[in-house]
Amino acid sequence: MKDFIIPWNDADMGTPARTGAAVTLTIDGADVTVPEGTSVMRAAYEAGITVPKLCATDSVEAFGSCRLCVVEIEGRRGTPASCTTPVTEGMVVHTQSSKVQKIRKGVMELYISDHPLDCLTCSANGDCELQDMAGAVGLRDVRYEYGVNHFDPTGDGALSLADAKRRADDTDLPGNFRYMEKDESNPYFTYDPSKCIVCSRCVRACEEVQGTFALTIEGRGFESRVSAGTPQDDFLTSDCVSCGACVQACPTATLQEKSVAELGTPTRSVVTTCAYCGVGCSFKAELNGDQLVRMTPYKNGKANRGHSCVKGRFAYGYMEHPDRILNPMIREDINDPWREVSWDEALGFTAKRMRGIQEKYGRRSLGVITSSRCTNEETYLVQKLARGVFMNNNTDTCARVCHSPTGYGLGQTFGTSAGTQDFDSVEHTDVVIVIGANPTDGHPVFASRLKKRLRQGAKLIVIDPRRIDLVKSPHIKAAHHLPLRPGTNVAVVTALAHVIVTEGLADEAYIRERCDWDEYLAYSDFVSDERHSPEAVEELTGVPAEELRRAARTFAGEKNGAIYYGLGVTEHSQGSTTVMGIANLAMLTGNVGREGVGVNPLRGQNNVQGSCDMGSFPHELPGYRHVKNADVREIFEKAWGVTIDPEPGLRIPNMLDAAVEGTFKGLYCQGEDILQSDPDTKHVAAGLAAMECVVVHDLFLNETANYAHVFLPGSSFLEKDGTFTNAERRINMVRKVMAPKAGYADWEVTQLLAQAMGADWNYTHPREIMAEIAATTPSFAGVTYEKINELGSVQWPCNDAAPEGTPMMHIDGFVRGKGRLMITEYVATDEKTGPRFPLLLTTGRILSQYNVGAQTRRTENSTWHGEDRLEIHPHDAEVRGVKEGDFVKLASRSGETALRATLTDRVSPGVVYTTFHHPDTQANVITTDFSDWATNCPEYKVTAVQVSPSNGPTDWQEEYAEQAAQSRRILPAAE
Repeated sequence: MKDFIIPWNDADMGTPARTGAAVTLTIDGADVTVPEGTSVMRAAYEAGITVPKLCATDSVEAFGSCRLCVVEIEGRRGTPASCTTPVTEGMVVHTQSSKVQKIRKGVMELYISDHPLDCLTCSANGDCELQDMAGAVGLRDVRYEYGVNHFDPTGDGALSLADAKRRADDTDLPGNFRYMEKDESNPYFTYDPSKCIVCSRCVRACEEVQGTFALTIEGRGFESRVSAGTPQDDFLTSDCVSCGACVQACPTATLQEKSVAELGTPTRSVVTTCAYCGVGCSFKAELNGDQLVRMTPYKNGKANRGHSCVKGRFAYGYMEHPDRILNPMIREDINDPWREVSWDEALGFTAKRMRGIQEKYGRRSLGVITSSRCTNEETYLVQKLARGVFMNNNTDTCARVCHSPTGYGLGQTFGTSAGTQDFDSVEHTDVVIVIGANPTDGHPVFASRLKKRLRQGAKLIVIDPRRIDLVKSPHIKAAHHLPLRPGTNVAVVTALAHVIVTEGLADEAYIRERCDWDEYLAYSDFVSDERHSPEAVEELTGVPAEELRRAARTFAGEKNGAIYYGLGVTEHSQGSTTVMGIANLAMLTGNVGREGVGVNPLRGQNNVQGSCDMGSFPHELPGYRHVKNADVREIFEKAWGVTIDPEPGLRIPNMLDAAVEGTFKGLYCQGEDILQSDPDTKHVAAGLAAMECVVVHDLFLNETANYAHVFLPGSSFLEKDGTFTNAERRINMVRKVMAPKAGYADWEVTQLLAQAMGADWNYTHPREIMAEIAATTPSFAGVTYEKINELGSVQWPCNDAAPEGTPMMHIDGFVRGKGRLMITEYVATDEKTGPRFPLLLTTGRILSQYNVGAQTRRTENSTWHGEDRLEIHPHDAEVRGVKEGDFVKLASRSGETALRATLTDRVSPGVVYTTFHHPDTQANVITTDFSDWATNCPEYKVTAVQVSPSNGPTDWQEEYAEQAAQSRRILPAAE
């Protein structure tokens, strides 16, 4: 396969790289120097010598089972496997002697004797390592006749899968008992046992790379085959999470993408970046012409290191879904059906309405919402549209409802609002706190890297109301699980600090050197107060005092401690306080500024970090500089040729409030679905309904579009150039794989709208937008497309002081100077349980779905999660007469909805949990408008509710579905 736009080597070197002292050896007469511990196979590849292999691949440790990679080593007997033999100084290796050639050819004959030779019609033809190795060893004839085999070459008497499973019980069944039918249960790939060579690469990938341990080798000797569980299991019903690691590792067509079987072997590829979560995985988009065949994780991607999850690997089919809107549409009133129009008419209609609103209500009556799914360049243009065309600062982004407390809390304590490390850092940690995050579901590729480190001996502390998979799963177990009551994060984090300070576990030398000592003394007095002790807060938090003390000692007692957190921290009324408390813990224990430590927010959407970096908040210009500062405004005023309003604009909740009040009338919403994702759905609907022009710029008619007057078709990540910035501040290239299906990339649409409003914007490529970002934003000053292409990716800050970027922050000192330990007083949320609403609802995500589900619901991922369900403890269910799978009504002070119940002890009594991926549930009709004191981030994670039996959807759900159906009417195109 020819790779287009791949300037970096991604050859399979056979075994993993090693680090150590240099060792020099001779291979086939060539001297090669490699690190100590390197395998002979990899050393040969380094010297440009290819050793045949089947069971070896550099993503997993060497196994040495296929015997195809044998070599001769002078002074040693026999022919050792090169994959499992480490190099030694002065070693002399022969890889092509007549002896090893004969052995390899004989081994290859044995493989071929039990393999169907249907190469011409096999879906792996041209992409099969078995086929390649047969050629590499010079095999042209097979001496063995067909005999006992697993593939039944005659086509007669082959057992069905069901019969094969009955073999042990009924040996009189006719047919080839070793043959098993293809397992096609997984929607994305097939398992064909007849083509399996039992190399164990899939099993080892599942164990070492993914960490799920779903696959095993069943049977012995000639009876060995890969198994996805018990004899009653298939790949769909097993523990397999469909990450694709096994498919990636398979050297034959045993495990094969269905898309390849249907569309053929891809002939070209483009490296790009996944558009799902904030891990920011690099992929090779592999194509035939402009038809996407598969997405393969790119091994040189520095965030994912060649791994993937089910979403990034397989769930890209939404871009071809018939629901996708490819033509602009307008309507005079939200009760009218949509009318397809030309781009010129749609943009002209929008510009006229927006100008009319400003003339009538003033320049601050319009605003924008930027997208955390769009590129940095596109987001930059949207906030520029607000400030340079609408002439106000009414710009906000989805971080308002997820990670805005991260920006505030880390900004106050460290001086910068982003994670301190790269993902590689987890490989050096000794103890990890995971608080308010569920990495196996929300950030699965990072979770796999974390689990690998845990299997190597690192300790884990989980702080979460639910028993997430990290608490206990195959081969890992948390040292401590603190199942706190929702809403008590601050009390728990402060109690951990209490133990560290009062038991003398703080790193005083680090604090004296790196933090403000006077502030520490004040903080020490505060946190040492007995009211913050684990015993004092036990009744409040529900966490046993002694377990909390042990967890604090574990974290403070190890050399390298890292903290990873998610929305279970930020989406609270004290989200900012908890972030500051987490930063306090890291500084108290000296865990900022080196490998294996740090404070790391796990960002939810692919470019939520970038959307914040680009100035999407109403009080900050790009680079987190306050709009009130005249010197900062001057930079952009010179670049844009406008005067920038010094007054901070409206946040999303403020926009909605102002709309209801009648002062905010127009909204341009790019790539966000606030009606489904934001809290208190009824209030969001009221705000949107009160506006006179709502412009939705997206791939699908989302829920927000129910109240829109203009729909502008969006482009998927495969249809544009640009950059994303992931959770580790890594700026990755997004490369155009195919032409935009609607005619324009999103940045072009925003530019066309600005031009229709009278702006003189003339960008011809996103690299020009990045050049403007670099010229105006110090942390991006050294960022260019050329540099990203050369290095693979860049982490900001990237400037003269760090020309190749900054993988690790705060090494010699904090950005703000001295680290600031903040007082973290616990203040109870105003949302209280009581007789009417005695349970606490918390929300989260599930592995197979993403955010509001607009993309993943339009793929086969719905096979695993076709509806939102309410998790409820069996005790709470029993007292309410609720059984597994029953419809229940979930009611709060804000609203009510109905969904099916799942009984589980993952949640504690008194706590219920659901996801928010499906609009027919609309879980956010339940959540309140309480929010973080500093940032207005909604308190999704604490809602007082009642659960009761139900016969089906509520009246509100039925009314909502009817209104949504009416809103999605599209008039037939004119003849």
